[in-house]
Amino acid sequence: MPPMPVRLRKLVGAIALIALVLSWVLIAMALAQLPVLRTHAVLETGYFAVAGLGWILPAMPLIRWAFGKQTTEDGRRRTDEEVRSQ
Repeated sequence: MPPMPVRLRKLVGAIALIALVLSWVLIAMALAQLPVLRTHAVLETGYFAVAGLGWILPAMPLIRWAFGKQTTEDGRRRTDEEVRSQ
């Protein structure tokens, strides 16, 4: 099977990233309504810090895959023009 073209990989990665962020936000909003969080200010602050930044960890492999290894067969890094021409 031939490798996925760079443009298609970036499109799929962007759509997946949007889906990841939207689902993360919906789950974080639902969990923020738990009574234990609403009664403890320190716990609530910590939760919002983790919920606000936590989506970055699952997004990193997705972004790494979408932008992928952009090298040529001989191992040199592709120029922007070579990447755009695909």
